Amino acid sequence: MPRRFLRRYIPTPQALREHSALRPLGDLLYKHPEIWHLHRRSVAGACFIGLFCAFLPIPMQMPVAAVIAVAARCNLPIAVALVWITNPITMPPIFFFAYKLGAWLLGTTLTIESVELSFDWLSSQLGHVWKPLLLGSLVCGWVSGVSAFVIVRVAWRLHVIRRWQERRHRRATQPPLTPRVTPPQD
Repeated sequence: MPRRFLRRYIPTPQALREHSALRPLGDLLYKHPEIWHLHRRSVAGACFIGLFCAFLPIPMQMPVAAVIAVAARCNLPIAVALVWITNPITMPPIFFFAYKLGAWLLGTTLTIESVELSFDWLSSQLGHVWKPLLLGSLVCGWVSGVSAFVIVRVAWRLHVIRRWQERRHRRATQPPLTPRVTPPQD
């Protein structure tokens, strides 16, 4: 994966230091410099963490992803940014799908037909839907996280191999260097 491309869209450590949701982490953000590095293990792990946390049916997914990324020493900005796959617009269809998947896996009947983003609806329906919703969310998070992890690792590896091949081809087509003869020193 091109690092320059990723660096264009990833916030700087200073920008994240000023983010209100991440302030409770304090110096943990700067104790481990590897959480800012862009390498294959760090980015792939961050993709897994971010997508897995995105499917958790809890409030405040960003701090959860940040804590896990710091503990696992994966790229923090990528992990936190990927949580926004589930935003206020995408949450109802995603969690409704997770609920339907969980109900299917548990072999239960669907008790709701649609999801509303309101506290009243949530408080009245949570007792009926929490088991299928939690199971479906965990399965969706796990599958999407593992898929992203594998895709990033393979894509990064293929990019590196392509760069090696380009470099080898460039060196093979260049004229050989003539040895430089230095005069003897007395």
